[in-house]
Amino acid sequence: MQDSFGRKIEYLRVSVTDKCNLRCRYCMPQEGITRLAHDDILRLEEWARIIRIMQELGITKVRFTGGEPLVRKNLIQLIKDVHALDGISQIAMTTNGILLGEQAADLREAGLTHVNISLDTLNPRTFEEITRVDALNQVLSSIEKALQAGLQVKINCVPCQEWNGEDLTDIAALARQYPLDVRFIELMPVGCGSQYHGISSDRVLEKLEQQYGRAVPVQANNEKGGPAKYYDFAGFQGKVGVISAMSHQFCGSCNRIRMTAEGRLKLCLHYQDGIELRPLLREGRTDDEIREAIVEAVRQKPRAHDFAHTAEHTDADQRRMVQIGG
Repeated sequence: MQDSFGRKIEYLRVSVTDKCNLRCRYCMPQEGITRLAHDDILRLEEWARIIRIMQELGITKVRFTGGEPLVRKNLIQLIKDVHALDGISQIAMTTNGILLGEQAADLREAGLTHVNISLDTLNPRTFEEITRVDALNQVLSSIEKALQAGLQVKINCVPCQEWNGEDLTDIAALARQYPLDVRFIELMPVGCGSQYHGISSDRVLEKLEQQYGRAVPVQANNEKGGPAKYYDFAGFQGKVGVISAMSHQFCGSCNRIRMTAEGRLKLCLHYQDGIELRPLLREGRTDDEIREAIVEAVRQKPRAHDFAHTAEHTDADQRRMVQIGG
């Protein structure tokens, strides 16, 4: 499956819920959001059907997101269903880690291969300031349990001038302490994120090199078409990566599409453009009809985001990150 710019679309991000058990400042307001009605959210069997059709169109990697995906009941069964599909080489999840520890072994057994854990600081006070929840120890425990379960683990950190600029070297050191990768992701001006000031990837690398010496560029395994640039530091077990969505746009190699919890196929994180697949599922459309709708939508995938000029775009997606799926 290719878009009109010749990019091969192989990666599907699936937001299984808009619910979350944290209230991270750059993602969701303190009072929360107006949640989707229960019937508006795709059922697990509908997700299984969509993912099967996507796999037939060439999707090889599926990532479950939210909200917080682990608050979705019976997610393990959906992972089993996806694992049973021929052609899916990687099943991943992005989670805040609060509920991961108690489910890590079962998730791995079901077929989950990779997990990205969002963690912006190792300082308990700062963690609570960012997330509005006192749960740092649970996340740290989940990291260890995920590794013990045999999952490939990455830590996702969003550097922000307002709270964790001095914590970045400590976060990076997790890749020295454990066999995992740490990635620093530039803050994108989506929803609440537009209120804060990110730190560029170049500046992050400067800070890390001041502390740990030269960052040696490397090619990470299983990162085909991925946005991260990875580096080795002497004495580290894992790699350190940067994702420069704002300062060094990587849209030319974008290989992903997204689906929101209510079944909207999104072609780019920035824009509203896409197609509602839920009506097709519930109107009794055939697999061929759904497949044709997906292929036609993917042809409309934009060349690039334009976050730098979001205010000028009437077609920019104005929802919170938790509603989009990240």
